Amino acid sequence: MAVVMTMRWTGVTPEQYDSVRNAVGWEEDTPAGAFLHVASFEGGALYVTDVWESEAHFERFFADRLAAAVKEAGIEGQPETGFRPLHRRFVAQGVTGGAS
Repeated sequence: MAVVMTMRWTGVTPEQYDSVRNAVGWEEDTPAGAFLHVASFEGGALYVTDVWESEAHFERFFADRLAAAVKEAGIEGQPETGFRPLHRRFVAQGVTGGAS
């Protein structure tokens, strides 16, 4: 069952996020089980909302690809992370993938 993962990570800057994104290359080499990723910043924190095939898919991605890049970017502390079963997903007509 698909899950929604939400994350709040205090102290992460946009520059650190971009460094991790570039190092991991998830937009070019999509992780197994990843469906959607949205990131934003407010009040000195990174906010992420993802949709994954399962919590286990995210955990594998974090362990195998993301953790080393997070460390390399100098990101400290631990995020507040939660998982909930996906109830419904809507994508507006005409919206397609890709970064912006």
